[in-house]
Amino acid sequence: MPSMQPVRNPRGNVQFLSIIGQVEGHLILPPANKSTKYEHVIPQLFMAAESPDVDGMLVLLNTVGGDVEAGLAIAELISHFGKPTVSLVIGGGHSIGVPLAVSADYSFIAPSATMTLHPVRLNGTVIGAPQTYEYFHKMQERVDDFIASNSKITKENLRALMLDTSKLVLDVGTILIGEEAVAQMLIDEVGGLFEAMEKLYDMIRINREKMDSEKTDSEKADSEKTNSEKA
Repeated sequence: MPSMQPVRNPRGNVQFLSIIGQVEGHLILPPANKSTKYEHVIPQLFMAAESPDVDGMLVLLNTVGGDVEAGLAIAELISHFGKPTVSLVIGGGHSIGVPLAVSADYSFIAPSATMTLHPVRLNGTVIGAPQTYEYFHKMQERVDDFIASNSKITKENLRALMLDTSKLVLDVGTILIGEEAVAQMLIDEVGGLFEAMEKLYDMIRINREKMDSEKTDSEKADSEKTNSEKA
């Protein structure tokens, strides 16, 4: 993955992060799979967060999901980025793509984009023991808690959507399209690239004004302290 460079604009320098294909975790996916590798994304997120040249970040999502822990790791970093962040679901934001979509400060979904909510799954051999079910339960709790704490949807409604047996053939879960994701209070607003960028630039403006005000207050306090010491 090439190094990310912010787009420079007088209204704010914006870092773009695209999460496309399948989120690759600890296991390497076949070469034919289009993937987002978390070991590439995490260092770039750190550099963007620490760079004085980056004022905000736009996260573009078109993903089928993937590794739960890798997806949550990226989502946690986005949610604590420390600068204004906006996400935009284009195409799809399925499975672990849901926590990634809601991790930003404000989220958008394109009118035709979809999001699939379903319980955590595990491939491979599963040991039929109580500890296995406890592990699944804890992993599901981690996902549910993150989504609920980073969006306006309640955990009860989230779980009802994930466990719905009437929406998917031979599976459980729910597919939400555009407005439906907003109606369920999972995503903040329906919109496209223009709306997402305008929102991000507005957030950057507010953040700059806040930082300037804090700087002014700090300089005023230092000046008053100096004058007091001289007196």
